[in-house]
Amino acid sequence: MRTLLTLIACCCVLATASAANDPLISPSTKSSVGGSMGSIAPIRPSNPGSASASASGASSAPRKLTEREREAEAESDLSAKIAARLAIMRANQQARVAAAARAKKVAAAAPVVPKVYSNHWSYEGENGPANWGKINPEWAKCSTGNRQSPIDIRDGMKVELEQITFDYHPSSFNVTDNGHTVQVMVGSGNFITVNNRMYELIQFHFHRPSEERINGKGYEMVVHLVHKDGEGKLAVLALLLERGKPQPVIQTVWNNLPLEKLETMAPSTVLDPLDLIPARRDYFTFMGSLTTPPCSEGVLWLVMKEPVQASPAQMALFSRLYPLNARPIQPGSGRIVKESN
Repeated sequence: MRTLLTLIACCCVLATASAANDPLISPSTKSSVGGSMGSIAPIRPSNPGSASASASGASSAPRKLTEREREAEAESDLSAKIAARLAIMRANQQARVAAAARAKKVAAAAPVVPKVYSNHWSYEGENGPANWGKINPEWAKCSTGNRQSPIDIRDGMKVELEQITFDYHPSSFNVTDNGHTVQVMVGSGNFITVNNRMYELIQFHFHRPSEERINGKGYEMVVHLVHKDGEGKLAVLALLLERGKPQPVIQTVWNNLPLEKLETMAPSTVLDPLDLIPARRDYFTFMGSLTTPPCSEGVLWLVMKEPVQASPAQMALFSRLYPLNARPIQPGSGRIVKESN
């Protein structure tokens, strides 16, 4: 009897919880299962009156079940109902697993569309320097780097710096207005040597105002000459521009400006980059980055102390194209700046 009561209690709990939570069981199934398991009809004994009425046929009347037999019968009936309920639960579980597998298969078959990031940047507005690092993940250094350029050059350590060796000569060139500046690509074979490394001049371009400052002082413009060594490392030579007499190399570039942005002029004349270099070769040097996206670090910077002169008319011409194309000053972050004696 104790076993029977235990089975009945378990069945009632199981039926109640499953009927409430299993969405795959139909209402009719819930009511029939719950009702049958909630109260099991007792097995009535045979009518005593009928037994007395047919005393002569007592030997053929059904035998009265004992209490143990009734318990066994009820337990067997309850076990059958529990088995039926478990079968329904297993079927529902298998249906859920199959549905999840189908959904996963459909999701896997769906094409993955790669996210396209913008390559558009500018010097002001939403795409300005403050947001460069957010526009494209490949430009993250613009926001997170700790050796960014330009900087305000202060407290340089005066040491015996190796002189920069210039091996420049008249070369072919082309001029492009790339939408951010005027850029001049120079023919091969022009080199500088510094710190026992040789870098080849690739191109030079202009910024207004100067991106670099020296002890807080800025200049009207700056020319950046970009060099690369055999390992792909960059060295940028910065020439600060101040108002004075016309600069012949700059005039040659202006004479060959394209009429439209993103166009390139390839003149038949040549220019000599050496004509840009000031007579005094003292300089500051430090490690920094590109001043435009992707703001890659590990760039050797060489900033000449003596400014280069350019005429007011030459500077005015560039200001009509780009009145402002300079990145703001970046934190020094405790980096070492060396200065020629």
